[in-house]
Amino acid sequence: MGVFTYETEFNSVIPPPKLFKAFVLDADNLIPKIAPQAVKSAEIVEGDGGVGTIKKIHLGEGSEYSYVKHKIDGIDKDNYVYNYSIIEGDAIGDKIEKISYEIKLVASEGGSIIKSTSHYYTKGEVEIKEEHVKAGKERAAGLFKIIENHLLAHPEEYN
Repeated sequence: MGVFTYETEFNSVIPPPKLFKAFVLDADNLIPKIAPQAVKSAEIVEGDGGVGTIKKIHLGEGSEYSYVKHKIDGIDKDNYVYNYSIIEGDAIGDKIEKISYEIKLVASEGGSIIKSTSHYYTKGEVEIKEEHVKAGKERAAGLFKIIENHLLAHPEEYN
């Protein structure tokens, strides 16, 4: 098994507390509402929403994949850190065991820096293609932008 790690940063004009509430704590409700092409729905299949919870995310028409299962590995509401793993689904195929993510929101001049670290755990000696990682980063950046635009258009939400 190999492990490949990638880091990404995005900037947002939304402060960490508001962005964390929208992007992490209420993502299962918000994202299908504002980005149905990305996520059709999300359901808890095991757990209570905290650490250890497994969610099935039904991906939208804009995705080449149908679903993924996320396992929540950690939530730190005070420091705006969210850890989860994609543990199942057609998005990871048969060459990847899981993909673990750490999302950390850091305050920056009235907004946030979103720091994302991805760990791809492969089966055997599989290499992760750079274009696969780049496509994932672009999807994530697009989703962050949709959430940011929604929060700017609806400043009363998530106060």
